[in-house]
Amino acid sequence: MSDGTRIAYRDHPRPGAPRTALLLHGLAGHMGEWDALIPRLLTSGFRAVSYDARAHGASTRRPPDVTRAAYVEDAVTLIEELAPGPVTLIGQSLGGHTAMLLASARPELVDALVLVEAGPAGPSPDVPARIRGWLDSWPTPFRSLAEAEAFLGHEGWARGLEERADGWHPRFDRDRMVESLAELAENAYWQEWSRITCPTLVVQGENGTMRPTEAADMRELRPDTRVTVVAGAGHDVHLEAPQQLAEAVEEFTRSVGYDANRR
Repeated sequence: MSDGTRIAYRDHPRPGAPRTALLLHGLAGHMGEWDALIPRLLTSGFRAVSYDARAHGASTRRPPDVTRAAYVEDAVTLIEELAPGPVTLIGQSLGGHTAMLLASARPELVDALVLVEAGPAGPSPDVPARIRGWLDSWPTPFRSLAEAEAFLGHEGWARGLEERADGWHPRFDRDRMVESLAELAENAYWQEWSRITCPTLVVQGENGTMRPTEAADMRELRPDTRVTVVAGAGHDVHLEAPQQLAEAVEEFTRSVGYDANRR
């Protein structure tokens, strides 16, 4: 990247696929969180590209910049270098926010947008403190992946850890995670949302963390926005209900006149 940051990614090709899906994980996450969804995307006719965001996973752990603009620039660079044309962005939480900003700033790069538990609402001044407290509560190092899964709530989160001599550790720096939320604490992004022109699906978990009226407010500004609520799911819809998420994505692409297998 322009600031020297290295981005780790995986390309999941499907020969002849006419469309690419770029998958953006959330804060403190990793690209492996999409492993359960990717086979369904491939079956649907997509090529899929997943990546570790800057300051996460196998990407540069301490990049010089963790602003919203830097996260967006990374995704733009991946699209421009890897994709032959516009892509479908599928992003969860902070990754969804990055996808939303990209679709707003660079509409020519995006043909469809799927936001999983993500939207433009804000400001959220308490978020950095809450995330700091959550990360500080992790009893690291975990003695085993099973212990990590029991604490974190899903094996997908545990798979994001790295093994060292004394146990399993996060593959990110706590301070970089908190810094990544600084702008979200101070700003809302409704203007950026209103400028998006591509078909958009918002996927909420029934027990997720989006604000109660956020999806309705999003539809008020952009009435063509599709909204799906996944019963029983929380914030991590992609981990808790990948089948339902895959079905929502497939129905969405069909409803906007696109069948990846037939185009």
